[in-house]
Amino acid sequence: MTFDFDRFPALEVFPRAGLGGWPTPLVPAPRLGEALGLPNLLLKRDDVHPLGLGGNKLRKLDFHLGAALASGADTVITFGALQTNHGRQTAAACARLGLRCELVLTAKVPRSGEAYERSGNIPLDLLFGARVHVCADDEETGRTYDELVAEAAAEGRKVATIPVGGSDALGALGYLDATRELAHQLSAAGISRARVVGPHASGGTAAGIALGTALLGSLGADFACVSHPIGEATENLTHLVTSTAQLLGIDTPVLDHVWMSDSTLGEGYGIPAPETWGALRLFGRTEGVVLDPVYTGKVAAALVEWSAAGRFDPDETVVFVHTGGLPGLYGYAPEFAAAMEE
Repeated sequence: MTFDFDRFPALEVFPRAGLGGWPTPLVPAPRLGEALGLPNLLLKRDDVHPLGLGGNKLRKLDFHLGAALASGADTVITFGALQTNHGRQTAAACARLGLRCELVLTAKVPRSGEAYERSGNIPLDLLFGARVHVCADDEETGRTYDELVAEAAAEGRKVATIPVGGSDALGALGYLDATRELAHQLSAAGISRARVVGPHASGGTAAGIALGTALLGSLGADFACVSHPIGEATENLTHLVTSTAQLLGIDTPVLDHVWMSDSTLGEGYGIPAPETWGALRLFGRTEGVVLDPVYTGKVAAALVEWSAAGRFDPDETVVFVHTGGLPGLYGYAPEFAAAMEE
């Protein structure tokens, strides 16, 4: 079987910001694969994009900021948790494009301390010129957003609002396109079938991969829930795939090739578990690859668990999508240092 590129919808009608940096590398991970019993393990390195220390949100932002520029917006407002990778990447992209960036961040993860509150992504947000507004809860977040919109209107600025994680139908186009990119890389390597392993958080990345793999065929998709329990994640994924298909004017595909688990979610979003740190050590000590404890670490823990349970055939090609998040690791510096001494 080969990938069905003819079924893929045209994306040229959607304006893009031209953030560049793609395709990202697809590289073998032989020592990690040996440790897991996966001789055909590959890493899709979306963490090595040259802008803003990389990460998956840049693919979504290419479409969101393309639409913002096309509309004449000069100010971007978006949202996230205190250590949001999306916020950092939005700030970096806005710096490149000359857009004003307002980050409305909510302290919703039950963490405190110098490292979490002042390190990691926070100083990078400021480095890239964003204005950072830290809110205690959703009510204050809504009030701050309304104030920023009113301020922009009074100053004659036009606002573009991007949802949490850039995860809506427009943002999902980023990973729809990334899945096509991956399929071309696999095809060039003589690989016609594979299973893609990645995260489900705000849902845009997973939705793009789920829709893309459905259209291309010969690709499975396994997602580890890193933000929401399985019921909420499944509902979110279904909604986003459906709305993205509607945006493209195509039929919503059956997602029987998609599998999802929340077995490594632990106590919730932003709270690493012991197996998370174990997965970070494994990736670091076999491949010199750095993960983060919020997203990729939990997906890696799932990959370890699924491999041990025999989920993958020994000769199957497995692609781990590395979505970035390195700066956020330093927000967990005390736990990180302790875990690496083990």
